[in-house]
Amino acid sequence: MPNIQLSGLPHLSIAQQPVELVERKGLGHPDSMCDAIMEAISVALCRAYRDIAGRVLHHNIDKGLLVAGQSEPALGGGRVLAPMRLIIGDRATTEFEGHRIPVGEIAETTAQQWLATHLRFVQPSHHLICQNELRPGSPELTDIFARARISANDTSAAVGYAPLSETEQCVLAAEHRLNDPALKAIFPEIGEDIKVMAYRQGRRLTLTIALAFVDRFIPHEHAYFDRKMAIRDALHPFLTAQLHAIDHLDLEINTLDEPGRGLGGMYLTVLGTSAEGGDGGQVGRGNRVNGVISLNRPAGNEAAAGKNPVSHVGKIYSLLSHQIAHHLYTLVDPVEEVYVWLCSQIGAPVEEPWVAAVQVWLAGSVEVADVERVIKDIVQAELSDLPTFTEQLICGALPVC
Repeated sequence: MPNIQLSGLPHLSIAQQPVELVERKGLGHPDSMCDAIMEAISVALCRAYRDIAGRVLHHNIDKGLLVAGQSEPALGGGRVLAPMRLIIGDRATTEFEGHRIPVGEIAETTAQQWLATHLRFVQPSHHLICQNELRPGSPELTDIFARARISANDTSAAVGYAPLSETEQCVLAAEHRLNDPALKAIFPEIGEDIKVMAYRQGRRLTLTIALAFVDRFIPHEHAYFDRKMAIRDALHPFLTAQLHAIDHLDLEINTLDEPGRGLGGMYLTVLGTSAEGGDGGQVGRGNRVNGVISLNRPAGNEAAAGKNPVSHVGKIYSLLSHQIAHHLYTLVDPVEEVYVWLCSQIGAPVEEPWVAAVQVWLAGSVEVADVERVIKDIVQAELSDLPTFTEQLICGALPVC
């Protein structure tokens, strides 16, 4: 039986804290691209492994690095001088009972498909070079997958929480709206590389947004600043309508801009991502598995994207802790805020964590003892249903960034 511990929250709830900082790296940010592509490769490998072996085999595609290319943005449209390079690591099973598994081909094809699907102006055959650095895993870790009961492949800890604060929800909404195809139909110059940073002080929220403009839609400098203001004016009321506890929203876009400095005073890209020439990316430097980087919240140090969904607790527990927290918040009425920690021991059953620790902020005069039984029952049920959860991970049904 898992060791389930329950206690009250020893600090102020997130809504009561005077300052809150939250970040989200959008779809076309180089770090987000790395996370999403490596996760897509893992899902594709799971599918291939099942076709060939009837089960998921050992792999961890979580050491990806995106090396920025070179580009020359220009008003009215620039050019790409050198392609991006995607280095794909770390370990993957390449053979099963004499059958070769085309890991490298699967990885490269999946990366190209992801880019073609999610970044409008990237042509993978011209703008990307894939460097396959996947190698077979160690015998001990590979053997875990051949056992009747798969055990944790690492001693690792993760933490999840619920609910999202209004600041966190606003950050997500801002990036999702800017990357919404419906808004891009109105503002095609909005690139996919968007980063949102939120700073809340009391009931006042400020969002600073870095937004890569696509240069082919910007004929001159005045058009850039006019369109930037129009985008801001379209986004501000959309976000304000969703706020309740926050009284005032300030919204700033591309604060490094300076009129009159030509190309040096505008954030222009050829393809809509800084990875074309300005910035590289790496797995694990992007958003947490719930889509945000919240500096007021506890966080683990695992990169979930690309890890295998069967035994790697760094991935499983990262997502499961958030799911358990969400269910506790929605199913137990007095719970106003909840944190769930899960920690494994290598070799132990994944469904039996070394410790499952829950901390809750409860409404009114409710005591922890009043909800202890129902909370522990929910945690136990979630752990017992782990095969259903990992099946969702295997199929790519749960986003990790």
